[in-house]
Amino acid sequence: MQDQYTSVAELKAAIADFAAARDWQPFHTGKNLAMSIAIEAAELMEHFQWSPPAPEAVDQAAVAEELADVLMYALAFANSLDIDVAAAIRAKLAKNETRFPVSAGKASDNKTV
Repeated sequence: MQDQYTSVAELKAAIADFAAARDWQPFHTGKNLAMSIAIEAAELMEHFQWSPPAPEAVDQAAVAEELADVLMYALAFANSLDIDVAAAIRAKLAKNETRFPVSAGKASDNKTV
């Protein structure tokens, strides 16, 4: 699978199939999956804790694996709550366009617009 050839729907189906094959659906509740996303995000952050900001200092393979964990739990979460990920992202981007207009925040880390 590569980003340019794989749809969100394909990824969601792969995650659903993986969980179904193991009878994990009863455990894939919104609460459990939200907690799992946070736990995996913390594991991702550990790779950057106390490290210099230089990207070459990062273990790319380990970071990719932790990111995959976060994304897989996020897709399982979307499956469990029947969230259309593409629609949710488009809606949030539209909201952020209003909240953070280019004219007010270009090249600025001040996000209090």
